[in-house]
Amino acid sequence: MSSSSFSEKQVSIFIIGLLVFLHFTGLNVTIMEPDGALYAGIAKYMVQHHDYLNLFADGHDWLDKPHFPFWITALSYNFLGINTLAYKLPAILFLMMGVIYTYRFAHALYGAQTGRWAVCILLSAEHLIISSNDVRAEPYLTGLIIASVYHLYRGRGFHLVLGALFAACAVMTKGPFALVPIGCAIAGQYLFTRQWKELFHVRWLLVAVLIGIFILPELYALRQQFDLHPEKVIFGQTGVSGIRFFFWDSQFGRFMNTGPIKGQGDPSFFFHTVLWAFLPWSIFLYAAVIVFFRREKREYYCICGALATFVLFSLSSFQLPHYLNIIFPFFAILTAQYILSLKGLKFFRITQYVIMSVIGVAIVGLWLLYQPAVNYVTVVLILLVVSLFIFLPLEGLQRVFFRTCLASVALNLFLNGMFYPDVLQYQSGSAAAFYANKELRGQPVVFYRVNSYAMEFYLDAPVERYESVAGDKPGLFFTTPGYRDSLVELGHSCKVIKSFPYFAVTKLDLPFVNHSTRNSALGERLLISVDAVSEKFPK
Repeated sequence: MSSSSFSEKQVSIFIIGLLVFLHFTGLNVTIMEPDGALYAGIAKYMVQHHDYLNLFADGHDWLDKPHFPFWITALSYNFLGINTLAYKLPAILFLMMGVIYTYRFAHALYGAQTGRWAVCILLSAEHLIISSNDVRAEPYLTGLIIASVYHLYRGRGFHLVLGALFAACAVMTKGPFALVPIGCAIAGQYLFTRQWKELFHVRWLLVAVLIGIFILPELYALRQQFDLHPEKVIFGQTGVSGIRFFFWDSQFGRFMNTGPIKGQGDPSFFFHTVLWAFLPWSIFLYAAVIVFFRREKREYYCICGALATFVLFSLSSFQLPHYLNIIFPFFAILTAQYILSLKGLKFFRITQYVIMSVIGVAIVGLWLLYQPAVNYVTVVLILLVVSLFIFLPLEGLQRVFFRTCLASVALNLFLNGMFYPDVLQYQSGSAAAFYANKELRGQPVVFYRVNSYAMEFYLDAPVERYESVAGDKPGLFFTTPGYRDSLVELGHSCKVIKSFPYFAVTKLDLPFVNHSTRNSALGERLLISVDAVSEKFPK
């Protein structure tokens, strides 16, 4: 079929559809510990106890993240049941909302083709795909922030209400710092174009008031759970204000490392994190930012929203790779606009084919090194993508661009279809829950000096947590071989029902990934039946 048979627009739409499908391929992959399973379990508690104001985890009040994602997840559970799909689906839908708004914003700023290419870049960015599988708060934030920026950019009438609503939902997802990319995108545009009347227009006061009104449900929930109960012990102390934590400790406390949750920051962390997190486009993202300051500017929304947030995160003492996802729409628009402005193709072609080659080697190398169980549906899909890669009906810049997208599709089909499903059999908590649901139906499980958010979420029975065992406490225990031995020393009779291999699956390392050394990297978790203390042992 000749290259003239298909237009760039037709191929773009097809590739976008393929990339959207890719994000849904992780929908039924087991939820990963710790964060994903923790959040899934918090929303499960809400539904099971019909309590949508209080957040509980580990058997006690939980004060870390705001309520919005948990409310949305709980709503999904009520419609779809408490399961993996119901947890991940709303987050992916919010991300897809962000994709739509990325297109609308890029289209408004630079035209339809830039909008389509920005969507392709966004959907193929590696960490965004990972986050559609390992769901946390970021898919929600990614959609909400770019939606708010778009409507505030429109700046009139009902757009202001929608912009404020989306901004408020972002605040109720991550806290007031979610306003940084939104505010800096809008204010930066007016500041650098010297539109002082627009910058200080009274409508921004209206937007601030609306945001304050829209976040009232969050403030009410925090007041009910924490501020009205100063006797509760939170972070090891009483008199903790949920509202203060929301506005200060969870945000500025983390930034200055003075809050109850601390981290260790490295100013260069996000500079090198972008190299893999925004693959396969990271090199041209860096180039786009550099060239932006050398060329005549058409807009400042994207560069201000992205760089202000990037700098803030870099200066923070609390840093994680997925934090960057929320500014990927800005990155995607900047990168798409830059790529489409290229006069010569040599550097673009060489760079992207090197990256594509690395991706190809990564797929084959990881397959040979890890040796996951073969999923023939995934193999067929990857072969179809490779065929599209070879026979892509376009030339020049477009051919290289869409081949890069297809390389990302092939890599992540392998990860979501074969690699992660195989890896997650070593997440002992979920594996034990699946076994207990089938073989030990309805029996409560005691976590003895171990914890597993995945088991708590997937187990169709109550769980308890014991740090010590005294006297007669028989039952079904989940623990380690060492702690099993300590129970025996206390006089309990312990029968191993089943052993499960254990590895912290979000912290992959070479000894685990290498199939020949994997056994040496594995720990062990046990489901054991514990009887009462034997009479020959004192209690």
